[in-house]
Amino acid sequence: MIVVPFEPHHIEMLSLQPAQAYLRAMVTREHAEFAATQPSFTGLLAGGDVVGCAGILPAWQGRAMAWSWVGAAAGRHMVSITRAVHRFLDAQPHRRVEMTVDVDFDAGHRWAEILGFQLEAVRMKAYRPDGGDCSLYARVRA
Repeated sequence: MIVVPFEPHHIEMLSLQPAQAYLRAMVTREHAEFAATQPSFTGLLAGGDVVGCAGILPAWQGRAMAWSWVGAAAGRHMVSITRAVHRFLDAQPHRRVEMTVDVDFDAGHRWAEILGFQLEAVRMKAYRPDGGDCSLYARVRA
């Protein structure tokens, strides 16, 4: 896997994992264009297939929200993806980076913890645009 800067068309090339499939209808071209103006990257396989996209959206100085769109074929590449995301997060200047995980997505909860995030809110009701519940994680530098 190679890491390249995120470009809006990458999301159109990504076949989302089933746990994130609901995002397809919610993520517009405008969302992707805005994400591309912020710190973000894409993981590409040798053949040019997009395996995932990730980045952060600054909220204010010292605080940002992490996002990721993970491909359906990411499973065997998760070690490489995790390393890339870890390096990316370590390079960010923000003291606090938050991420949300669907409450019932066990693999997402495990991944958040592997990336160094700690659970802060078990259930944020109706957090997603479609009314789904999420948990809140944060990675805070001392």
